Amino acid sequence: MNEQPLPDIAAQATHHDLPLQWVGMAGIALPIRLAGAAVTASVDIGVSLDDAGARGIHMSRLYLALQHLAGKPLTLAALQHLLDGCLSSHHELSDSASLTVRGALPLQRPALVSQLSGWKHYPFEIHARQDGRGLHTELQVELDYSSTCPCSAALARQLIQQRFAETFAQESLDYLEVLDWLGSTQGIVATPHSQRSTATLRLRLAPDCAELPLLALIDSAERALGTPVQTAVKRADEQAFALANGQNLMFCEDAARRLHRALRQLPQASAFCLRVVHAESLHAHDAVAESRWNWS
Repeated sequence: MNEQPLPDIAAQATHHDLPLQWVGMAGIALPIRLAGAAVTASVDIGVSLDDAGARGIHMSRLYLALQHLAGKPLTLAALQHLLDGCLSSHHELSDSASLTVRGALPLQRPALVSQLSGWKHYPFEIHARQDGRGLHTELQVELDYSSTCPCSAALARQLIQQRFAETFAQESLDYLEVLDWLGSTQGIVATPHSQRSTATLRLRLAPDCAELPLLALIDSAERALGTPVQTAVKRADEQAFALANGQNLMFCEDAARRLHRALRQLPQASAFCLRVVHAESLHAHDAVAESRWNWS
């Protein structure tokens, strides 16, 4: 029995004569290693279809090329090698190749005071594109922090002052009595409101960047904010967290400016945009601020 060649419909010419900017696959599951951690990522990968007469691309070639990253550290060099391979396998069809890697990076973070530690997930995206001008890479990460409203804190302090005046207006002050009053609910009659907040940071990496600065980005942002959310805590850690919130009162505008200044110090960044969302505990809506540098 003579074996007939299998039909290749995608190789047939099209009569539409129209190029396409991107053709590929989305949502491919891929285990990778990033910043020393194992991550199950979701990958979109594709190429441009610049040959207007070609009906389609070779998707299986992209899929098989992507599998070479499975279980391995994800580096800029590995991304460039992959995209170069995608272009080589489509050299008559495509002028550019790109991919997006999405996942959540697990990081073990220490408590503020005690010896406890726990794990946090940091959602991330990596966007890489290879064309005739070289490799273009963007890195995005999302992190949670606590924000205490400066206005609410000032209003709470005023109420405490008023209660103090009412309690001790006609009395000579006794140190121990005042100390006891300060530790009671009769004395501290109001507390400021705070909320879990989110920062989304997107960096465009400089051409001479040698590595994906995911950890540097996260650490720099959390230092700038001063109040990253915690994992395992004891009471001493919770008290230290309350102190950190009291020393880092911030509107969403304050948080955005802090992060802007921190990201400007990262040598790996050639541009960035950021967005902070304070999920208000007072209002039924969110407070939002955005900032950009060299972004277009």
